[in-house]
Amino acid sequence: MKRSVIGMLAVIATALGAAPAEAQETGTPVFKAPYRAFKEHEFGADLSAPGGNLSYALEGFYRFGYEAFDIGVRGGWTQIENGGPTRGLLGADARTRVVSYSEKFPFDGAVTLGFGFSLGSGPDQYYLPIGLSLGRRFNLEGSKTNFVPYLHPVLIPTWVSGESHVDAALGFGVDIRFAREWAVRVSGGLGDVDGVSVGVAYVR
Repeated sequence: MKRSVIGMLAVIATALGAAPAEAQETGTPVFKAPYRAFKEHEFGADLSAPGGNLSYALEGFYRFGYEAFDIGVRGGWTQIENGGPTRGLLGADARTRVVSYSEKFPFDGAVTLGFGFSLGSGPDQYYLPIGLSLGRRFNLEGSKTNFVPYLHPVLIPTWVSGESHVDAALGFGVDIRFAREWAVRVSGGLGDVDGVSVGVAYVR
């Protein structure tokens, strides 16, 4: 497992020299920790500042568990900078744990897979991100607060105007759970997915 992780990170690092483009399942820099934070479901919103010619994006999301997977759907819009038109965003993704930390490997890991699109002014764009999230959960002693720092490298087959290419990015972030029902998530990206995102989730 360690060799495969190193190999994937090497591929991502090589690809980061590509020109900036939108990616992830809806074209926003929202990345994922290797854990689900809920027992039943969660819902919330993300506000992000993507790179490129986009000013901001606002999305709502809902996640639920199914056997070893948790599955999410999200939708919203993004604003093109300098008062340009908006674009609609819609996507879905799934995540499942594939490795647990040990003395030999210091991270928990989950495979992520998504599909989504961005429609509106300009050409339609479709994304199929495939990633591996690596991180660890830490509990603050004497507190209900825990946090999960993580790295999330992704490869993103992308289709625009009938043509396809593969984008790549290195996502990073931290999930912070302050109370039993509430979590705050901050993430950012380098490479073909840049920018930052802040989200709030109600967890059950």
